[in-house]
Amino acid sequence: MKSKRKSKLKRFSIVVLYLLLVVIGMIIVANIVITRSARNETFNDVKSIPYNKVGMLPGTSKYIHHKQPNQYFDNRIKAAVDLFNAKKISFIVISGDNNSKNYNEPRDIKNVLIEQGVPDSVIYLDYAGFRTYDSVIRMDKIFGQQQYTIISQKFQNERAIYIAKKFHQSIIGYNAADVNRYYGFKTNLREALARVKVFLDLVTHKKPKFLGEKIEIK
Repeated sequence: MKSKRKSKLKRFSIVVLYLLLVVIGMIIVANIVITRSARNETFNDVKSIPYNKVGMLPGTSKYIHHKQPNQYFDNRIKAAVDLFNAKKISFIVISGDNNSKNYNEPRDIKNVLIEQGVPDSVIYLDYAGFRTYDSVIRMDKIFGQQQYTIISQKFQNERAIYIAKKFHQSIIGYNAADVNRYYGFKTNLREALARVKVFLDLVTHKKPKFLGEKIEIK
């Protein structure tokens, strides 16, 4: 009886180990492919990045747990303001999550951009940018942009560039300052899985959660 249990446990352990190795392999391959795809297409220096009419600013929450300021939020806004002030973009599309009256990423980011001198007239809001995948597709389908600059941390810029290429868009990334490893541990873990999911979305021809009426950027 004990030998049978040991045998079953051994087989179960082998299956779990095999699945774990498969997942790790997928993460490694996805990371390599996406990183290589965006090579030389993200920029850290505002002086060297080419001009694009529109910058797309992905949303994130203004605060993290216990109402602590979100460094990703602050760093992305600074990057967008720097890019606009350097005249490397003329318009900004804020694409984020607005799943309730009390949670509105585009509105929160817009308010801070205006506080920092970006005119309201050059800001457009995309309330259905629930994921990077959705945001990229909606930039074309809703806002009519096939060429633009994404403004986020490098890891998200790389993933967006890879997705954009699959939908025949030509985009570049301006890298906002990242955060330290401890602060960004959970985000980096999610990013590893998000990169794998990109391939699943593309293979299954995943559609954005919402599309809607087109918005002209004049």
